Amino acid sequence: MQQRSWIGPVAVIGIVVVIALFVGSAYNSLVTLGQAVDAQWGQVENVYQRRADLIPNLVATVKGAANFESSTYEAVAKARASVGQISPAVVQNAVNNPQDFAKYAAAQDQLGSALSRLLAVVENYPQLKATENFQTLQAQLEGTENRIAFERRKYNDVAQAFNTRRDTIPTVFFAGLFGSKFNEKPYFKAQAGAEQAPAVNFSP
Repeated sequence: MQQRSWIGPVAVIGIVVVIALFVGSAYNSLVTLGQAVDAQWGQVENVYQRRADLIPNLVATVKGAANFESSTYEAVAKARASVGQISPAVVQNAVNNPQDFAKYAAAQDQLGSALSRLLAVVENYPQLKATENFQTLQAQLEGTENRIAFERRKYNDVAQAFNTRRDTIPTVFFAGLFGSKFNEKPYFKAQAGAEQAPAVNFSP
C-alpha cells in the first residue's frame, strides 16, 4: 500500500520532467534558428548599405553629364533619403515585426526601382556610359544588386527554417509562452509586376 502511494507523485514528476525537456528543447532550437535569422538579416543590411554608399558617387557622375535628366537622379536621391529616414530601431526589429519589415523592404524596393530607371536612361547617353568612372560604378552596383538578391534568398531560407520549427508540434504549443521573442519571421517578396519584363525605350 505504501509503494502505491508513491506512484502518483512519481508519475506527476515524470510528466513535469518530460514537459520541461520538451520546452527546453523547443526553446533552444528556436534560439539557435533565431540567431541564424538575425545573422542573415545583418548580411542583408550590409549589402543594402553598400548600395546606399555607392549612390552619391553615381548621382554625382550622372549629374556631370550634359543635359542628363535631373528628375531621374533626383528620384534616386529621394529614394535613398527615404531609406535613411527609417529609424535603426525599426530596422533592427523588422525580423520580429511584419509591419516594420514591410516598411523597410518597400523603401529598399523603391530605391532599387529608381536605380533601374536611372541605368535605363543612361542608355541614351553613350558618352556617359563610356567614361571609366561610370563603368566602374555600374559594375559595382550590378555586383551589389546580385549580392542583395543572394542575401535575400538566404534570409528567406533561414526564416523558413525558423518558421517551420516554430509551427511544428510540439514547439507550436510553447512558442507563444515567450511573448514576441519567437514571432514568425516575415519573408522578402518579389515586387508587384516583377514577373513581367519592364518596357524600356532606348531611343534618343
